[in-house]
Amino acid sequence: MEFSILFEYAWVLLLLIAIEGLLAADNALVLAIMVKHLPEQQRKRALFYGLAGAFVFRLASLFAISFLVDVWQVQALGALYLFFIALNHLFRKLLVKREKKIAGIKEKKKSGFWMTVFKVELADIAFAIDSILAAVALAVTLPNTNLPQIGGLDGGKFLVIFAGGLIGLLIMRFAANYFVTLLHKRPGLEIAAFVIVGWVGVKLAVFTLSHPDLAILPVGFAKSPEWKITFYVVLVLIALGGWFLSKEKKEDDTIAAGS
Repeated sequence: MEFSILFEYAWVLLLLIAIEGLLAADNALVLAIMVKHLPEQQRKRALFYGLAGAFVFRLASLFAISFLVDVWQVQALGALYLFFIALNHLFRKLLVKREKKIAGIKEKKKSGFWMTVFKVELADIAFAIDSILAAVALAVTLPNTNLPQIGGLDGGKFLVIFAGGLIGLLIMRFAANYFVTLLHKRPGLEIAAFVIVGWVGVKLAVFTLSHPDLAILPVGFAKSPEWKITFYVVLVLIALGGWFLSKEKKEDDTIAAGS
């Protein structure tokens, strides 16, 4: 495999790790809130089932989408879904009062163990779709490799998406606390992460519009160096903006937020 292709694959994998880390932290925080009313032993079991479900659903989502990735209607739905989750999160984050949301959760009747596990698994399905669609949108324009196809995907693309998803699960299990602390210190990173998800949706939309069956954009435009450079420059600028424009909270405020 040529060095330029290896470099491009390594760059996409690095981006996937960063995006998966921030999304995994957000997902882990949601799961922690969902199970916190359970006794400690049941809480651990529910989180274990949640992690197992996350692995199964991500693998199933990856295999399913690998067969459908070249269908432009599926690509269009994927782009719309990424736009939806990005805009929905930003709307809730920026316009909905967090205190009201938390108060509403506290007023609800607490679910039993198996109902909680069921809700966790439903959340896992949503997280899996988010993760795999974002990964596919990043990897789909990578050059093909000499590896055999898996499903409808080139083997190299499949492996880099699988590696990104697996790393996201490992982050959810072992490093989520670090990312949650980072998000508490710099809350703007969470907003930037979902802006990036929306921007990845733009990438998938461009890929769809340049599909041979549509050709609204020139065929091959999505794989052109000009578009790739534009996409990655904007993506890095969003990430840097999220870091530098986010006011860093003091340590005392971070501890209070985590308690």
